[in-house]
Amino acid sequence: MCNNPSDKELTGGQYRPLTNEDVQRIHEASLTVLERTGVKVELPKALDLFRSAGAWVDGSIVRIPRSMVEDAVDKAPSRVLLCGREEKHDLVLEDKRVYLGTGGAALTVIDLETGEARPASLQDVADIARLVDALENIHFYLRPVVAQDVPKELLDVNKYYAALSNTTKHVMASAYSVPSAREVIEMASIIAGSEEALRERPIISFITSWMISPLHFATETTQVLAEIVRHRIPVVLGSTPMAGSTSPVTLAGTLVQINAEELAGVVFTQLVSSGAPVLYGAVPSLADMRTGSYVGGGVEFGMLNAAVAQLAQFYELPLYNSAGLTDSKIPDIQAGYEKAFSILQAALAGANFIHHAAGMLESMRAVAYEQYVIDDEILGMAMRAVRGIEVDDETLAVKVIDRVGPAGHFLAERHTIQHMRSEFFYPRVADRQSREDWEAAGALDARERARQRAKEILATHRPDPIPPEIDARIRGRFRILL
Repeated sequence: MCNNPSDKELTGGQYRPLTNEDVQRIHEASLTVLERTGVKVELPKALDLFRSAGAWVDGSIVRIPRSMVEDAVDKAPSRVLLCGREEKHDLVLEDKRVYLGTGGAALTVIDLETGEARPASLQDVADIARLVDALENIHFYLRPVVAQDVPKELLDVNKYYAALSNTTKHVMASAYSVPSAREVIEMASIIAGSEEALRERPIISFITSWMISPLHFATETTQVLAEIVRHRIPVVLGSTPMAGSTSPVTLAGTLVQINAEELAGVVFTQLVSSGAPVLYGAVPSLADMRTGSYVGGGVEFGMLNAAVAQLAQFYELPLYNSAGLTDSKIPDIQAGYEKAFSILQAALAGANFIHHAAGMLESMRAVAYEQYVIDDEILGMAMRAVRGIEVDDETLAVKVIDRVGPAGHFLAERHTIQHMRSEFFYPRVADRQSREDWEAAGALDARERARQRAKEILATHRPDPIPPEIDARIRGRFRILL
């Protein structure tokens, strides 16, 4: 339960794995990488942009001078607004404000009825959106699964429609091509009223995996990125190096590389459209050096994602990063402690848009409906920690202590009644009964309690729909499959 209406407007920054000197050294090292090593760019139009702006272009290698980076960072907005269909779900990304939500591109869903793994479908995109709409500690909906039952050419507009029609929270996803990005923007503009209205209140945004680490612009995705930027719709500059595999094994080295990649992206997007709203999209991870496989649940994952929050804050850029991953295959004890640790690290660091924070399993390969319910509770606890301890005359309660006196109790005090709901976090899923009451209620574990709550929400919760006349326009314009 989100126990305080202001919990969605909280700021972190209490956890800082890097000193100010560390941040400065990473900054300087990143500029050295951009000036000396450069980035690989194979898109002719992008090469022309860099060259005309003063970068040193040698074939496909672009070396970016410090002055270009500083100019681009100055032009990029330090505040980005992401809106819901309902204003109460608007997110203001700036400074150390903290928001948590879904994410991923899982191909597998743990079926809510059978408990078995199966391919993700478009109906899952819709149903998870509806579940998330009812879970109050999940602040946004980033499409978490790739529907396996939809042709690629129809996927983008359908996944956005499935999401937008089943939640009033902000929706983010990706686009596979320039034409599909245009379709998604057109559809969202119909809902918003016009493209100008969409820019003023962006109910959608995009994530682009435009960077292939290390330091290589992905040609097709860079074209998609440029198209979105030209429309001035908020977009994430997604970079996902793995320490020990596609970036240095040292955490500091990975931070230097990912920061250089992000700064190169900021330069490119501001050359395309000065002042375009972009998110510093650093999602560092690590490889298990025993196997080379991706690790989502390592403690270093949380440390890295807290550190990039400090880097984004240094540049005064809104941050998109990650927390809440696990390498566990099912909602179990391992999933709980791995998720909670990185979520708390990223939130306390003041990361702005923390995706992957709900639902994910199996190193991003799967999701489970009941895991969203469990993670909603973890997020609520994390946000309570971010809120911290309020110290003022009222909360110090000296007069109350004096009135109750030695050997008294505080249960019946008006002060207790006034503050008991806002001061504590009250879970819905975690069990706090006596053993006798727990056994009498069926001795259910947390996974089963979460499973029952997920089924109840899906059976009863109906978000405000897209107005029928607008829905009809969308269906008349696009091939909508749901």
